[in-house]
Amino acid sequence: TILGETHEEEDEILPRKDYESLDYDRCINDPYLEILESMDSKKAQRYEAVKWMLVFAIGVCTGLVGLFVDFFVRLFTQLKFQVVQSSVEECTEKGCLALSLLELLGFNLTFVFLASLLVLIQPVAAGSGIPEIKCYLNGVKVPGVVRLRTVVCKAMGVLFSVAGGLFVGKEGPMIHSGAVVGAGLPQFQSISLRKIQFNFPYFRSDRDKRDFVSAGAAAGVAAAFGAPIGGTLFSLEEGSSFWNQGLTWKVLFCSMAATFTLNFFRSGIQFGSWGSFQLPGLLNFGEFKCSESDKKCHLWTAVDLGFFILMGIVGGLLGATFNCLNKRLAKYRMRNVHPKPKLVRVLESLLVSLTTTVVVFVASMVLGECRQMSSSRHSGNDTLSLQDISEDVNSSIKTFFCPNETYNDMATLFFNPQESAILQLFHQDGTFSPVTLSLFFLLYFLLSCWTYGISVPSGLFVPSLLCGAAFGRLVANLLKSYIGLDHIYSGTFALIGAAAFLGGVVRMTISLTVILIESTNEITYGLPIMITLMVAKWTGDFFNKGIYDIHVNLRGVPLLEWETGVEMDKLRASDIMEPNLTYVYPHTRIQSLVSILRTTVHHAFPVVTENRGNEREFMKGNQLISNNIKFKKSSILTRAGEQRKRSQSMKSYPSSELRNMCDEHIATEEPPEKEDLLQQMLERRYTPYPNLYPDQSPSEEWTMEERFRPLTFHGLILRSQLVTLLDRGVCYSESQSSASQPRLSHAEMSEDYPRYPDIHDLDLTLLNPRMIVDVTPYMNPSPFTVSPNTHVSQVFNLFRTMGLRHLPVVNAVGEVVGIITRHNLTHEFLQARLRQHYQTI
Repeated sequence: TILGETHEEEDEILPRKDYESLDYDRCINDPYLEILESMDSKKAQRYEAVKWMLVFAIGVCTGLVGLFVDFFVRLFTQLKFQVVQSSVEECTEKGCLALSLLELLGFNLTFVFLASLLVLIQPVAAGSGIPEIKCYLNGVKVPGVVRLRTVVCKAMGVLFSVAGGLFVGKEGPMIHSGAVVGAGLPQFQSISLRKIQFNFPYFRSDRDKRDFVSAGAAAGVAAAFGAPIGGTLFSLEEGSSFWNQGLTWKVLFCSMAATFTLNFFRSGIQFGSWGSFQLPGLLNFGEFKCSESDKKCHLWTAVDLGFFILMGIVGGLLGATFNCLNKRLAKYRMRNVHPKPKLVRVLESLLVSLTTTVVVFVASMVLGECRQMSSSRHSGNDTLSLQDISEDVNSSIKTFFCPNETYNDMATLFFNPQESAILQLFHQDGTFSPVTLSLFFLLYFLLSCWTYGISVPSGLFVPSLLCGAAFGRLVANLLKSYIGLDHIYSGTFALIGAAAFLGGVVRMTISLTVILIESTNEITYGLPIMITLMVAKWTGDFFNKGIYDIHVNLRGVPLLEWETGVEMDKLRASDIMEPNLTYVYPHTRIQSLVSILRTTVHHAFPVVTENRGNEREFMKGNQLISNNIKFKKSSILTRAGEQRKRSQSMKSYPSSELRNMCDEHIATEEPPEKEDLLQQMLERRYTPYPNLYPDQSPSEEWTMEERFRPLTFHGLILRSQLVTLLDRGVCYSESQSSASQPRLSHAEMSEDYPRYPDIHDLDLTLLNPRMIVDVTPYMNPSPFTVSPNTHVSQVFNLFRTMGLRHLPVVNAVGEVVGIITRHNLTHEFLQARLRQHYQTI
């Protein structure tokens, strides 16, 4: 959804502040700590064992989701190709190929239409979901990204997208599906299935959910590629900002569970041998092995490393071109397609499907060449898996319009599932003509670039691998034909080409290297794959970002990088913090809390008291000085205006008693100039928001110093906590002691997690606005804080590694002088502040 413009010069699509941050900071009243404190060692061990059981269940469920998607994709695809292939063979003699094309269009358009309808039900199910999960693990709350309805629409939509002939893969959506399973399963409840609820109050925090989402995303990678170690590294490299040894074990265990669950069922269904594990993932590259009859063949040699480096450079350039084109398409869709009625998105998806189907059909019938089938066969000493791969490759050969003992090379690539086409390029002993490979690469490059971003669930891994494999096979053919390098194994170059192009598009290094090694089951490919991916990433980074980072920026998500630049150390925390604070007192009247919550969008508020000890040092000349932080008059005026706005904003409170206690002292018209406002303050004609302690009353005789004393910091209170306290009527009257206030347990405070009620939806008619709320039992009294002079790099590392949401800036005497949030640490914000810093030097 287009919501506005961002602060970037080029990627201004969505405003950054439309996204909430997740609260990963473990507070003093954290359920985990609370439970451990109340348990003995045996009960604590049982609690930890529950985590391991849930992690195992997440892996098993993710594997079953992958099994569901793979089964129906194969079923629909085989049905479609059998019908179309028999029609083509019949129409070859009768001359009715147009009828065959109409049959293929009927299948594809129907499947794509169903996929688009599912995305209309849950828009966040569109695309691969990897950018959204990357944002979630980075600490950004993307609405609806981990809901049950999302995973249902995602799983069903991707099988229709793949079966509909679009150039998309099911591996990327598997990562999103696994993450949703990880987020929802430990909660034992769902907003979509309200009747299914269990009394399970544990793991109800953003921090615990983040850990389970990390495990689910890793399980998705493991199920997609049969790569449990690669899945673990994917969660570490691409997502999570916080990691520890215990989480590593749990994530790896979850990935193993997903891999072997999928392997067990796929092997049993396909081969009828239950208990054997022969198909580790949805995408299996097969075993790379030279034919025993070819004594000159080697998988790769040291001489080939030079070609691999060049292929990495070309792959990085191609990936950068792909990302640039797709970025322009995405911006065009956001400006011209998404604002229009939802039917336009469905029509765009159908247009892409129509174009893809026609191109595939015409290219297979017209542009293909008849190539001689290879007569080589593997000997009996080959392994079972190698024979299975060989049989799969030979069975997927298409002979459209070609005589006996020949096959149509273009139809073999286009009229097969993408996984079978990849195996053809990796293991087919016969040759594909350079013209066919060039045309296939060009058509696949353009159509997959156009497809990624339409309103259907779609992955990018398999199209990129297939496109890169065609590029690598083309390089091998040219080296064999024109340079005479007979030792070259074409499958190796196809694999390196796939890695080069995929690395140039997504810019992943460590995890992608391990994923490809695990998929090939050939450790000797480790060095060339790693070198190729590094070169492709360096080359592509010279021009633009990876495809997922581009789409994150287009959505305006405040994603934090791994670290800041060296030049950012010229800035301090005081340069980037937000000095205009909205705060609450330890004991605050209900009318004040309602006003604060309804007039601000902040998700946490400092709990402060006024520091009377520093009154004399607070005002000196034209500057208000609080220790080593200097605020000019404009800062104080801004704070005064903000407080006045808060005290006057009582519009929607239902009680007629709600009014500011000192409204009669407030001027009826806002002064047009800041100097006039300051003059009113000095003449005591303007009264800011008073200190509402139960034992104090606002005084008309307050001086300037009394109104703007330094604020002593006591802790942080979340918006969700304040809303819960108001919703449950937790308060006491002025004539009573705060000890009479009802106390809520942590289970009661987190009962509505993760969807707390909105302040505007609460019925507050039964609450007396003059009642007082004691927030001290519920605030976090010891959050992470930084000094105003802390370097930005230190602030950034603390914020990211500890998974913080708010970072108060507190000076040497305990006075809060500002607050830092995720938006203050984005690259664009830091660059803007650095430019201001240079201008003031």
